[in-house]
Amino acid sequence: MTLASSAWAVTSTGNEDKEAMTKAFVQRQVEQNMSIGRAIKSIVSHYPQDAEIIISTALDLYPKQYKEIIHAAIAAEPALTSQVVTIALNKGISSCSSIVKTAITAEPSYVDFVVQAAANATPEELDEIVRVAVITEPDSADTIVQTLSQSHPNQMVDILKTAMGAVPFVGEYMVDALLAVFPNEAENVVTTAVRGSNAQREQIARIIETAENAGVAKKDITQYAINAGLTKEEIDTLLAESDNK
Repeated sequence: MTLASSAWAVTSTGNEDKEAMTKAFVQRQVEQNMSIGRAIKSIVSHYPQDAEIIISTALDLYPKQYKEIIHAAIAAEPALTSQVVTIALNKGISSCSSIVKTAITAEPSYVDFVVQAAANATPEELDEIVRVAVITEPDSADTIVQTLSQSHPNQMVDILKTAMGAVPFVGEYMVDALLAVFPNEAENVVTTAVRGSNAQREQIARIIETAENAGVAKKDITQYAINAGLTKEEIDTLLAESDNK
């Protein structure tokens, strides 16, 4: 960084001055680095305290390169993931699903921060946020569903239903995660999960076993599964197989 660049972070006082200087600084760094991604990664790494105005300015200047900007900013400072997602969504530079996918891909371990920020910024997009997040990072579907259900408890069933529709093969992990924080919602959790398992016997068996291991009574599991469309005979067979493991 040049001396002039270093001075940028401390000499500006007014908002208009700061915005103008930031714009000029970002443009100069992009020219020097020959890449918006490298420029943003470098600037954010050196000036994390000014990351929000830097990212905001970069998105205003280069909206078509939002993916590169988001990826570079998060890669430079993963702790800023929530802010990056919120800024990008508030600017409306692309669809919510594209921004969420880009942010998760940049730093998968911060997926909870991505979905939480996205849901707070665009609550009307909750269903799409869930769907894109679990498809992009299926190994974290349990924490995604748990995190969003805790912050939107009234929509827990819809969140699980959407996730089951997208990645039914990890249904038992989502059931386990939800029963850990919503033990009194066992009926809704088990019924929704079994119904969303696409009638896959092996998947239903794992869901039932998970519910039983979480402390849900067999008689209750039976009733919940019947509510989801199974017969008592089918459920009794699955419970017996679970007991014999």
